[in-house]
Amino acid sequence: MRGHDRINTCLPDEVILEIFRHLDSKASRDACSLVCRRWLTLERLSRTTLRIGASGSPDLFVKLLSRRFANVKSIHIDERLSVSIPVQHGRRRGDQSKLSALQLHYLTKKTGSEDGQFQSESYYLSDSGLNALADGFSKLEKLSLIWCSNISSLGLMSLAQKCLHLKSLDLQGCYVGDQGLAAVGKVCNQLEDLNLRFCEGLTDTGLVDLAHGCGKSLKSLGIAACVKITDVSLEAVGSHCKSLETLSLDSEFIHNKGVHAVAQGCPLLRVLKLQCINVTDEALVAVGNRCLSLELLALYSFQQFTDKGLHAVGKGCKKLKNLTLSDCYFLSDMGLEAIATGCKELTHLEINGCHNIGTMGLESIGKFCRNLTELALLYCQRIGNLALLEVGRGCKSLQALHLVDCSSIGDDAICSIAEGCQNLKKLHIRRCYKIGNNGIVAVGEHCNSLTELSLRFCDRVGDEALISIGQGCSLQHLNVSGCHQIGDAGIMAIAKGCPELNYLDVSVLQNLGDQAMVELGKGCPLLKDVVLSHCRQITDVGLSHLVKNCRMLESCHMVYCPGITAAGVATVVSGCANIKKVMVEKWKVSERTKRRAGTVISYLCVDL
Repeated sequence: MRGHDRINTCLPDEVILEIFRHLDSKASRDACSLVCRRWLTLERLSRTTLRIGASGSPDLFVKLLSRRFANVKSIHIDERLSVSIPVQHGRRRGDQSKLSALQLHYLTKKTGSEDGQFQSESYYLSDSGLNALADGFSKLEKLSLIWCSNISSLGLMSLAQKCLHLKSLDLQGCYVGDQGLAAVGKVCNQLEDLNLRFCEGLTDTGLVDLAHGCGKSLKSLGIAACVKITDVSLEAVGSHCKSLETLSLDSEFIHNKGVHAVAQGCPLLRVLKLQCINVTDEALVAVGNRCLSLELLALYSFQQFTDKGLHAVGKGCKKLKNLTLSDCYFLSDMGLEAIATGCKELTHLEINGCHNIGTMGLESIGKFCRNLTELALLYCQRIGNLALLEVGRGCKSLQALHLVDCSSIGDDAICSIAEGCQNLKKLHIRRCYKIGNNGIVAVGEHCNSLTELSLRFCDRVGDEALISIGQGCSLQHLNVSGCHQIGDAGIMAIAKGCPELNYLDVSVLQNLGDQAMVELGKGCPLLKDVVLSHCRQITDVGLSHLVKNCRMLESCHMVYCPGITAAGVATVVSGCANIKKVMVEKWKVSERTKRRAGTVISYLCVDL
């Protein structure tokens, strides 16, 4: 019978809830919640995660949300994200005024002022809001409070007492004290993940008390820029946190003693990230000798240890899969060779600014680390073609290659990678001026699985390279910013050969015009993000053709495009139903466009 509701009649709540849980986007969930009152109620019950800003009236929002979403287990609050009372399209002005009145009532009640001169605290999450959060979300397991600087130990103590199931707590940038952290340790016995980056109010006292309280359950700990946390805290971690698997340290007040204590007391450690300028080879040797389960090691800005530390890691950490070496000036080829011969399960390697590591060290990686899937070389002036020739021969499983400012690497190296690593999916190259058409043509001929290609400011790459890519690969992501030799022919080849393209950056291409835009509109209907800035030959005509067929477009950057006028900007805003961000000069935005879509327009330079 026409109009009969078969779904609501036949399906019980449990089935509809399960369907809602499998929806992969917020837009889909929101659409379902508008079908009927029952679906609205069930959709709210199916939500387990909330992400809100902490500017606007966050305390009020927490109270409102707690009444609507009873089953939330994960909340992310970020002070850097602004929020406002939502205005629903289609409501009468009187209804909107009620929402504004609700916000005004809340602020008046909190500040005792009706003249608009609200205290600044009203616009940020406070202890009161944190207490309301604890009262309203009893099932909370994961909480992130990013840069919520107005909360204190009192709010954290209230949270700890009421959220007994808390497993993950991120306090990045929160000025909480030792009492709050001690309360968390005393009550939250299931806590597994704790982030204390930029918590300047903490001292050793708070972290030691936490380690005593919930050390048995803690698996992940991050500490950065906490000037009053020293080796004393790490000794407590080593003594009480036997299940610790992940440790991230960024501090000039941590020394060998603290790292040694963790290495000795945490045998299950799998991830270690260190940026501690006062840590030397002695600590790294302890890690190599004790942390036999280590899988990821990241060393940043180390200037006091040498190849001796890497030799210890290579000898002891046989399960190491991921290694990052950044600005480690005293490491050489010998240290990298020790890693290659000892850690043959290595899958990810990043070398950034280690100026004494050269071709020989990376050659050893190619010879011994056959399972390598991702390689990143940044500012490695001494690594040349021979290194990547060896990687191409030995690392057949390589899927991602990142090269930045590697002045000694050229087409021969890229050809070897293309021929030997045919499973390559991501290739990112920036400012490698010896790489030209020959290398990229080889990629197009051999790497048919390539989906992401970034060639930023590679002056020798032209249309010939992109024609080959368009014929051999089905890209989803392309960035050719600053490749001055690329023009319409290359981008048209991409448009014809890459129908799944969803991201395109062609900024600073002086030879690119409307013809390429027409072909992109025809061939790439899935395009969501496009960057056209500094393209002087693109006009409103080309832009209209692009917008006409790319109905999924969400962001468009078109700054410093003299051929694009206010009419072109209006075309993008009116023709793209999903548009979320348009970046353009302020003077190109008409008053009508501002009224229609002012919230999606961003201005790079205000007074152009």
